[in-house]
Amino acid sequence: MTRSFDFAVGRTNPETFPVDKMQRAAHAAIERESEALTNYPGRLGHPGLRAIMAARESEREGVPVDPDAIALMNGSMQAVTLTAEALTVPGDTVICEEFTYSGTIGAYRSLGIEMVGLPLDNDGMRVDLLETTLDRLGATRKPKFIYALTTYQNPSGTVMSNARRKQLISIAENHDIPIVEDNCYGDVHFDGVKPPALYALSDYAKIIYLCSLSKILAPGLRLGYLLARPPLFDQILDRRHDAGGNYLAAAIVAELYRDGVWPLTDHFNESLCVKKNLVVDGLANELDDLCAWSNPAGGLFVWLRYPEDVDQKKLAELAAARNVHFAPGANFHINNEDRPYLRLAFGHVPDEDIRDGIPILAQCIREARTSNAPKEFDGLYE
Repeated sequence: MTRSFDFAVGRTNPETFPVDKMQRAAHAAIERESEALTNYPGRLGHPGLRAIMAARESEREGVPVDPDAIALMNGSMQAVTLTAEALTVPGDTVICEEFTYSGTIGAYRSLGIEMVGLPLDNDGMRVDLLETTLDRLGATRKPKFIYALTTYQNPSGTVMSNARRKQLISIAENHDIPIVEDNCYGDVHFDGVKPPALYALSDYAKIIYLCSLSKILAPGLRLGYLLARPPLFDQILDRRHDAGGNYLAAAIVAELYRDGVWPLTDHFNESLCVKKNLVVDGLANELDDLCAWSNPAGGLFVWLRYPEDVDQKKLAELAAARNVHFAPGANFHINNEDRPYLRLAFGHVPDEDIRDGIPILAQCIREARTSNAPKEFDGLYE
């Protein structure tokens, strides 16, 4: 059977999925909550899981979080979409990173939203360009909100510095612009101190916070949540017409996390960190003379920059012929522009496939070049 090396899709490690614990949690949850399962969950969702997620946020951020300020969602993408529907009409403008999550790009396009992108560097979104961007847009195109993946950004893996986080909040508050912070990778953490969420840095009432269990536990559960203050909280939930999320999935996960979120989270992250290091070390062995890449402190992706002389079509053809799959940079650019980047997802890839797949990808990059020019850059964003 031909091997396939799939670095394209961002999902977590199936090898560490807690099958036995999940089975026991499901049995206990169904027995305990059989009556509640015959009812509609309402717009906030399972109270037990909301309390656990509030504790998750409070413990990580060091500020109290009220469970009643949290609404469970069908993954964080439902929160992304509902928020945009509540705050915009077709033709409105939002500001985001120039490269951002492809799912968000697709949702915003379908809603007729104009995306204005700020460049990235090693400290995340270039917030220093925000004021001039707002001046350029003027009053008639004032953005309805700013969308930011501040921590382990998708696709780049960057972390917005604390100074930029505070600057972002200050500018948004001065201009009365809501901020939508998508922190769906926040607990997929490997190294250093966890950076603070924006809501933990300020009492600005127009910070809308989105989070997920897809990246740290399992996307098939379709569990995420939204945290916000009135009146924005109610304004967003007024767009909800599904009578609530999956109560059974929420009840099972609440049972799974009955003794706390962090032991399982730390266990998952150990294996993910190994995989990330295998990707980074493999790239260092194969492409140090040619490419640059991120070494993220968390998240599920390595962002790779290759020379301008790489023929992107040829690279895609060579990789596909050798069953190596990746996500091209254009997938994450708000205007779908071809740029010399690709994203490597590692969370679900077996360690052996990472070891064997990265050299094949490296060879494809070399064969797709149209010159023998020496490397002209050292970093991702020069």
